[in-house]
Amino acid sequence: MKTLPLMATLALAFPLLAQAADPAPAAPATAPASEVKATPATESGKVKAGAKAAVRPTAKPARGSADIIATAPAADWRDVDPDNLLVMTLPKGQAFIELAPRFAPAHVDNIRALARGGYWDGLAIVRVQDNFVTQWGDPDADDEDAGIKGKARPFPTGAKSHLPAEFSIPLKGLPLSVLPDVDGWAPRAGHVDGFPVAADPKAGKAWLAHCYGTVGAGRGNAVDSSTGAELYTVIGHAPRGLDLNITVVGRVLKGMEFLSSLPRGGGAMGFYDKPEQRLGIEKIALASALPADQRPALQVLRTDTATWKELLQARRHRGGWFVHSPDHTEICSASAPVRAKPVEQDVKLNEPKSPDTKR
Repeated sequence: MKTLPLMATLALAFPLLAQAADPAPAAPATAPASEVKATPATESGKVKAGAKAAVRPTAKPARGSADIIATAPAADWRDVDPDNLLVMTLPKGQAFIELAPRFAPAHVDNIRALARGGYWDGLAIVRVQDNFVTQWGDPDADDEDAGIKGKARPFPTGAKSHLPAEFSIPLKGLPLSVLPDVDGWAPRAGHVDGFPVAADPKAGKAWLAHCYGTVGAGRGNAVDSSTGAELYTVIGHAPRGLDLNITVVGRVLKGMEFLSSLPRGGGAMGFYDKPEQRLGIEKIALASALPADQRPALQVLRTDTATWKELLQARRHRGGWFVHSPDHTEICSASAPVRAKPVEQDVKLNEPKSPDTKR
């Protein structure tokens, strides 16, 4: 069993999918001098490596988060590709995981092959460490730490037993929507396709960040020992120290409550002491492999739109109930909202066209 490093001290994090109705902030006549927005130089929406940030004051938003999300135009939402969506069925409900092939193509391909072959069906959640991770895979896999050779389930046809580490990708050409605030873990931070991304312009690389709901591939001591067969999701405060140390493959879009509220393991690092404590996995399948009437239709708010920029400002500047406005946000608390695709959109798309309608 591949494990993750033990984190000694972690604090609570904001939930990934929380979309509380923030009261609309009261807009003062002028914005305080401390409210500034760093706007990195861009070219066609792509960040230039090494570009210096220009600083300019910004006004507080007139609307709250809930209103902004509710009135976002249909074009500002993107459909989640069913070939990138894992449906994880547990005894009490389903969790939906969006894969990130842009950042971990080899691992995502392997995860697809494992899902198509039913690899996880009947396996288990083996570890729940409080304020850290929930991890699942084959309980009978080799235990590297204990030096125990297991009787692991064989991989299905098409799945590989060895992959390269995929900790980062080139920053050049990446459509990174940069946050206006400083990130303590990287020189630059923002979002790509709704995923939280950190970047280092000098090194010319970018990577998926460990936030609440992030899904990564467990590995052993060797950097290239992950295959995607053992996965985990962050259920506590963002352990950003894991960034660039483990291959991140996606994030949970919906159903985090079925992974974060499980009984904590009492053994080392949250592993369950006894087999009967493990929660069985009924099935993990690609949405694209499900019958059309069972296929979830989810949408993520695009992070390259005016709606997203307005939402970020609303999250930075709080009013109403808030006595103190933080005037700051970061990639793990500024998560891209997720929703079920409105039925009326499907109806309009499937309406038969009149023979006289011009195409």
